[in-house]
Amino acid sequence: MAFVSALLMLLPVAWSCIPQKADYVMVSCFPNAIIANVPECPYGWEIEHLSLGGVCYNGIHSPGYYRFIIPDLTPKNHSYCGTQSEYIPGKDPKYIFYNSIVSNDTSLTVRNQPVNYTFSCTYRAAYLVNNAVFSQRVATVYVNNGSLGTFRSQLSMNVFTNSKFLYAKDAPYVIDTSEIGSEVFIGIEAKGLSNRFKVVINNCWATPSPYSTDRKRWSLIIKSCSSDNTVTIFENAKDSRSMFKFNSFRFQRQEKVSTVWLHCEVQVCDGERITCQPSPCSVRSLPSDVDPNGGILTAEFHIKGRVNRGIFMTEINKE
Repeated sequence: MAFVSALLMLLPVAWSCIPQKADYVMVSCFPNAIIANVPECPYGWEIEHLSLGGVCYNGIHSPGYYRFIIPDLTPKNHSYCGTQSEYIPGKDPKYIFYNSIVSNDTSLTVRNQPVNYTFSCTYRAAYLVNNAVFSQRVATVYVNNGSLGTFRSQLSMNVFTNSKFLYAKDAPYVIDTSEIGSEVFIGIEAKGLSNRFKVVINNCWATPSPYSTDRKRWSLIIKSCSSDNTVTIFENAKDSRSMFKFNSFRFQRQEKVSTVWLHCEVQVCDGERITCQPSPCSVRSLPSDVDPNGGILTAEFHIKGRVNRGIFMTEINKE
């Protein structure tokens, strides 16, 4: 009996998680952080055997995924958990941040396929004093195991000519003051992904500055619901493209402001794992504040022409 017990101790330990063939990493590029997710138990690896940059074993187990976070993108602190950055100068300077999620097991024998999820985020870099301020027009992308991800072409927000959403207009979109109140058609599309992934618009709002955190804002979509009857959502979370329209406007008491920035907080949802469709708006109340938790896309609108006081004025705050 003692011999049998010793033999059992030498047998491979059964997996405590269900191994998955995880051949992609899901990366969200935020202005101040990068979040990378891999399906849980990739090729049989537990979360304590996966490290960020081969340095930090700081993964978090979220439903269906292992999550790794890079919370600081300051170039001076580019070495966070093995994160590396590259500055590309030119007329449109950029920063590229690189890192990877790798497997590491110190046991005598390794019975799982090694994994190395290498990913990157590319940001436009504008300079204020000596600090880099990052802007990006993307949210989430899926890249293959071991490959670098480029994000600008994966998820985009465009202005279209009409409700058929066939032809996109050139950016930045120009609105003449005589056209204030006209309909603006917005389409957000993910390219290069399989049909299982759906684009979900969570929140959209406009600001008189390029900063999405500006306290002066006008909400258009809140928790996937239209904020009022001037906003119409055509499709959301059903396919790789979500679409809506709103009536153009300008901000009150901002006569010198010739640009309005539209921000949309977007997520890419895995339809095979969870239900992507938001609950009906008629059965839930809308909060007054926007609380983004997904990647943020930004579009620029130029208001052209002279504005007279008292004309085309829009209240900023919604109660």
